[in-house]
Amino acid sequence: MLTAPVRQLGESERRAVERLLDLDPYAGAQVAERVAARGLAWWRAEGRVLGYGSRRQLEAVCWLGGNLTPVLAGPQAVAAFADLLAGEERLCSSIVGRADAVLELWDRLGGAWGPARDVRPNQPLLVTDALPEIAVDPQVRQVRNGELDLLFPAAVAMYTEEVGVSPLAEDGGRGYRRRVTDLIRSGRAYARFVDGRVAFKAELAVVTRRTAQVQGVWVAPEWRGRGIATAAMAAVVRDALTRVAPTVSLYVNDFNLPARRVYERCGFRPVGTLATVLF
Repeated sequence: MLTAPVRQLGESERRAVERLLDLDPYAGAQVAERVAARGLAWWRAEGRVLGYGSRRQLEAVCWLGGNLTPVLAGPQAVAAFADLLAGEERLCSSIVGRADAVLELWDRLGGAWGPARDVRPNQPLLVTDALPEIAVDPQVRQVRNGELDLLFPAAVAMYTEEVGVSPLAEDGGRGYRRRVTDLIRSGRAYARFVDGRVAFKAELAVVTRRTAQVQGVWVAPEWRGRGIATAAMAAVVRDALTRVAPTVSLYVNDFNLPARRVYERCGFRPVGTLATVLF
């Protein structure tokens, strides 16, 4: 039986939300970054933060924007979020978060929201707080402002390969190009260039005071199997720990064994399992 209703949270409850997000700093990193940057006013945040629990004891939150992300959502919170969301049109492009909450949400929402394009139920969540013990690739560096046109084709290739659809499909790529531009300007995009082309790339897609979350790791097809990924990733981790945040985190598909070996060599350890539902 549900013990508390779900409600949309506002700026007056920001401290309670931030305290809750601190309890799950890695799985909740994307939500924490948005709250830190934009607060809880829906018209500023480009999404809504739903809360479960009393005003005195907030128990779980759920971000609803471009994606749907439950944080610290136990069975009762998941049921309450699902009851509310089932009556709304699906606008998000994915559900992502701790695997138990995401898969239960999808089990409850699937009938109302229609079929998923892909469900990835087992994505290890990895973290490191130690500088890599292996040699780093000195050619991996931050991408400069004038190098957007060099990085963008690689970013599109990575996104298409990973997600299964092109980021150019919806609006000709304008939104995705803005996103890549912002990552470059904020010093969060890395690459190794060889003869003017990207051999390796990665981004700090999410940055909070607790962690820098790496996404978009990609090696150009002609460079795969040549052993460049480990030293390249180590360079990213070293810079992020030195310059950006006290930990580096990421999540990876369980079936991507080469990537998992790279991350293990770079010192990452598992701290949980995420899941993603893609529409």
